[in-house]
Amino acid sequence: MPTARIPKSDAVLTGAVEVARAAALEIAEPGTVGEHLEVVLEAERLATHYFACSASAYPGWRWAVTLSRVPRARKATVSEVHLLPGEGALLAPEWVPYAERLAPGDIGPGDRTAYVEDDPRLEAGFEATGEDDVDAVALWELGLGRPRVLSPEGREAAATRWHDGERGPGSEAARKAPAPCRTCGYFVPMSGALRSVFGVCANEWSPADGAVVALDFGCGAHSEVDVEQRPSEKIDPPVLDDETEIVFTER
Repeated sequence: MPTARIPKSDAVLTGAVEVARAAALEIAEPGTVGEHLEVVLEAERLATHYFACSASAYPGWRWAVTLSRVPRARKATVSEVHLLPGEGALLAPEWVPYAERLAPGDIGPGDRTAYVEDDPRLEAGFEATGEDDVDAVALWELGLGRPRVLSPEGREAAATRWHDGERGPGSEAARKAPAPCRTCGYFVPMSGALRSVFGVCANEWSPADGAVVALDFGCGAHSEVDVEQRPSEKIDPPVLDDETEIVFTER
């Protein structure tokens, strides 16, 4: 498809600076149309004049007034007037969909997340995953309440998040722990494919009680460790000195 020819010059349109300025003044707040910046020929008998915007709320923006004319006409006609951002203009942040803006802890009581039909972290409950434990659960769930289960991508994402989180082996608590969770009597292994890496803490004295923990996580509430036993300090009984004479003087 042939493109429109852009002329090298158009004296009528390029010279109509005041026509363009008057059009901008009609819609702009008083005192916000600044100096003429440039004129750009867009196409045959079509040009846009740019004026600086002096409004304090729009730094870097420009008034754009597009003029046109009919063939052989010696008068410019206003087509459009816009306020457009220029280089370095202050712009609003790029819009991010609600589902991508959510962060852990954002959902409160009564809140709901939008339904995601093609969530890559989930798959139909009847689809085989290749892992015996997971497939057994999926087949049992078929038609019994869960239309979708975790996909391999969903399991990997959850495992990575938990492993790298505050209940993972790299956390400060794990590094200072006297023994790992895998040897603790309060450690409840998870079922399915995640059983070999994670479990749930069931110790009410632990800071991880009720949370998913890695096998190599740990804390000071381990069932098989004890505090360091130190011998109690021996204190001699008090001695009563009957031989010392106390003299009271009157003042």
